[in-house]
Amino acid sequence: MAGKVEEELRRLSVEMRILEQTAEALQARINMVNAVITDLTYANMTLEGLEKQKENTELLIPIGGNSFIRARLENPDRITVGIGAGVSVEKNIQEAKEIIRKRLEDLEKSRTSLQQQLSQVIDKINEDRERFEELAVMLRKETPAKDV
Repeated sequence: MAGKVEEELRRLSVEMRILEQTAEALQARINMVNAVITDLTYANMTLEGLEKQKENTELLIPIGGNSFIRARLENPDRITVGIGAGVSVEKNIQEAKEIIRKRLEDLEKSRTSLQQQLSQVIDKINEDRERFEELAVMLRKETPAKDV
């Protein structure tokens, strides 16, 4: 009996390690999706602000490090939008906003799916941990303590 318990304890230990690695990978993917959602949300807000601007309006453009350059808006209705694989196309503001909106919807679906997967993995880890503890208690009861 003790042999079977020890074998199941080893199996559960390996399974929990694999599940924990899976949970970490899922969390990393969720973090990446969140970063892209934040970036696209910022882009969308910028486009909404640009809609209200006229030609030759002076803008401050962020260049990173909390630094900006001054620029003039030459054509407020034309936006260059990345469409994937390093390819960008010129669109009007409404088309650009629609592309971004669609991407945001897709990313929200992806994030929801990843969060559900993560929740399932965490539930399984907790189940395995409870079973592991039960088996450890059983094994301690079966194995008599040895005098040192």
